[in-house]
This record gives sequence, structure tokens and C-alpha cells, in this order.
Amino acid sequence: MKVLIREEIAEPGVRLLRERFDVDEDRDSPLEEIIGEYDAIVIRSASKLTADVIGRADRLRVIGRAGVGVDNVDVEAATRRGIVVANAPESNVVSAAEHTIGLLVALSRNIAQAHAALKEGRWERSKWAGIELADKTLGVLGFGRIGQQVARRAQGLGMRVLAYDPFVTPDRFRELGAERAETLDEVLGSAEFLTLHLPLTPETRGAIDAGAFAKMREGVRIVNAARGELLDEDALADALRSGKVAAAALDVYSVEPYSGPLLEFEQVVATPHLAASTAEAQDRAGIIVAEQVAAALEGGLVTNAVNIPVVDAADLEVLGPLIPLAAKLGRFATELAGGRVQRIALEYYGALADYDTRLLTVAALNGAFQGRADQPVNYVNAPLIAAERGVEVTEERRRSSRDFTNLVAVSADGVRVAGTTIGGDNRHWLVSALGFELEMELTPLMVLLVYDDVPGVIGRVGTMCGAAGVNIANMAVSRDRQGGKAAMALSLDADPPAELIAQLREGMDQAHCVRGH
Repeated sequence: MKVLIREEIAEPGVRLLRERFDVDEDRDSPLEEIIGEYDAIVIRSASKLTADVIGRADRLRVIGRAGVGVDNVDVEAATRRGIVVANAPESNVVSAAEHTIGLLVALSRNIAQAHAALKEGRWERSKWAGIELADKTLGVLGFGRIGQQVARRAQGLGMRVLAYDPFVTPDRFRELGAERAETLDEVLGSAEFLTLHLPLTPETRGAIDAGAFAKMREGVRIVNAARGELLDEDALADALRSGKVAAAALDVYSVEPYSGPLLEFEQVVATPHLAASTAEAQDRAGIIVAEQVAAALEGGLVTNAVNIPVVDAADLEVLGPLIPLAAKLGRFATELAGGRVQRIALEYYGALADYDTRLLTVAALNGAFQGRADQPVNYVNAPLIAAERGVEVTEERRRSSRDFTNLVAVSADGVRVAGTTIGGDNRHWLVSALGFELEMELTPLMVLLVYDDVPGVIGRVGTMCGAAGVNIANMAVSRDRQGGKAAMALSLDADPPAELIAQLREGMDQAHCVRGH
């Protein structure tokens, strides 16, 4: 497989990819002309992967962005084509947090202005006297990875931290000793220093505008090292002129490189998008994205994909072995239901019910649609295919599980199968199908029969398989009651010929041959 490294990444990352794949480093060729030759591409922020470029990428399976944002990638276009988009969200957390604190200190003590004056020969001690950070209220808008690290460091400086993020649990705020604001306006009205760490979305774009400034304390100081588009720069200029904002420190801008009017204000500290620009952060980004690309190409789990549900490392210990199980059950249930289904229902039992099971649901959909779509199906586009086909997908979690620590059940139009993992090697085990309890290992080639519970059926099935030269590797039988209905599951060593399947169907209520799950 071929990998294109379009922009420079750390040498250890390049080496990791070269050990596994055919790697080209090409910075100059027109991307739209060469992208079709590659299975993966590694970029930073300069390369633009538009829908048009992605449309020419016939072989592309993964886009690796060595950094946090993916604003330069049309993620929707990639998702439609089943292309994984992965980034390195942890790579710059420390660097960005440290840079934010550096700007905060520079803002409070006028370090940049005093430095510039002294370099020009002016000794201006009284002009650039500052204020202390200790006992001041720092408002943190966005309490994700970087916001939390900023809070930790600010508390070390003796600051009171008041943060707003509706997606972070109250327990996490308590763990970090930060106060949880119920509304954005609560932070705006209380903060003496304000730092922005919101994601850039249609809702947050331009969120700090003239209306937001009007709600702030007089003389507030603002730091933005997250996204330039969060801040209305014209409104900030007006607030600086009026004194509503005493000072601002900026590392990001709505248009970069920036040469706008905010640079004319003496009370503005400005840096050219340096938050992630440390040697350590760049090395981490290159290595992490190389690992993600390798995982995507080699069939591993891509933990930093932006278009696949992400599972953290701790949860992955529990969920990891169940991901391929869910895919097998999705395939099995859909086969039993006849292939084309309108509803897929997922049930999660036991300790599993306490976890984020979205990735298991995606795995089940991936299994269900294999070989049933006019395009390759994978963990990226399976949910989109379900939506486009009008397939209803539901999840249900239940803490109680009678016999199993964890149990996954998949129903396709009401046809239900369930499974679990067994043993230290997490073997995938079928525990029920078509309303019967069956216990046997899931294998790539299985036959499932439903019939009247009468003597001789098991022997007749064995005789037919033997006559066809097909060996039965394993068998499990179950019944609803004596003399009622029974089910038989067979694991076969060889693909049964059509004649054998036809013979097995004679006298059976149901006969299914399930391949490749």
C-alpha cells in the first residue's frame, strides 16, 4: 500500500510508515493529479482536501492530519467514500495550555510592551506596572482537554477558575477543583480574565461578539489561543477603544497571516499561531498520526478518527474484544432476516451497559451491510449507509444479564441473535438465535436449522453432510419443549454445495447458511 506524506512530520513518524508501506514525500506535485495513486495521505494545516480532491482519490482509505483541527478536510465527503479521517488531538494539549498561561502572564504584567519599550531605549517602569493573577477569577469557556490543563495551571497561580462546558460532567469539575457555571453569561459576568477553548462550530463561530462584550465586567482581559473565528475582531477593537476590555492576548485570527487593526493597539499582545509550535508537540503529532494511518491500513482500531465514534483507552479494554463480535452478530442477524432490512436494534446487557457503546453499534452496522451496498462498507460510512437506506437503528442498555458478564444482541427486522466473549482469548460465542438458546463458537461458515423436535433429525443431517463430503466441526442443539420446535447450529469445515443445502431444507421450518461473518 502507498502512503503520501504531503507535509513534513517528525522523522520517527516517517520511519514508522516506511517500515510498513511504500511511502512518497511529495510537497509540490498538484494534489488533484496524484491523490488517486495513494491509499493514505498525511497532511498538516496547509493542504486542502476538498470534496473535489477527495472525489479523485479512488484508492484512499485514510487521511491523517498531524495536528488537532481538520478544518482543511471535507470530512463529509471523506465519510461518504468510507475514508477514515484521523488526527492527533492529544499532541498539542500541553503546548497549547502552556502558551495560554504564557499569554495570561504576559497580559497581566505587560511583558511584551515593556520588553519592546526597553529594546527601543525607553525605561518605563510606571507605565507598564501590571496586576497580579492570584485571587483573580479566570473564566474558561470550553472545558475540554486544553481548557482543563489551563485550569490546573491557573490554580497553581492562585486563581479562582470558573468554567462553562455543558458537555462535561459536574464530577469532572469537582475532580479538578473548578467551579461549574450553568450558563455562558455567568462566566462572562464574573471573569476578570477570560480564556477561550471552545470548539469551532456554527453555534460558537463569532460567539464573543458585541453582545457578549456588553455582558462582561469593565476592564476584563481576554486570551484566545483556540480559534480566531470564535472572536468578533471588530467588536473586540471597539471594546478595546472603549476600555470595556483592558487588554487582549491573541494567538489565532479569523484570517491568517493576520495584519489587521488589532495589531495597532498597545494593549494587545499578539503571537503568530504558536500554541502548538513546540518541538515536543510536533514530534507527538507526527508519531500519533503515523500510528493512526498504520492502524487504518492494517485493519486495526483507529482511536483518533473524527468520523468514527472514539473510545478512550480505559473503555477500550472492555469494549475492544466486543467490537468484532458485534460485527459478526450484525452480519448473522441480517443473513437470517433475508438480507434487506428496515430496522436494526442493538441491546447491551450487563456491565457493558455502563459504557459508550456507539462504536459497537457502528461495528454491527458494518457487519450488516457487508456485501449489500454498491460501495465498500466500513466503520466510517456504515451509519451513513443506514441513514440513506432509511434503516432505523436503535440502542437499548440493560444492567441485568442473567448468565453473562456482558452480552450483545442484534435484531434485524425482529430476527434476533445474541453473543458474548468466552475465555482469556475472548472467543466469540453465539448464545441464542431465532428464539433458541444455543452455545457454540461463531465461525466463518455456519448452518442454522429449525425443525420439529422428532427423533432422527440429527442423524439424518449428519448423514447428508457426510455423503456430501462436508465435515461438521461443531454442533449445538436446543428446543423450546419436548416434542415442540428445535434448532440446530452447525459449524462446517467446507462450504456446503447447493445440493446439500437443498437437501437440508427438506422437512425443515428454516434452513440458513451464513458465510463470512
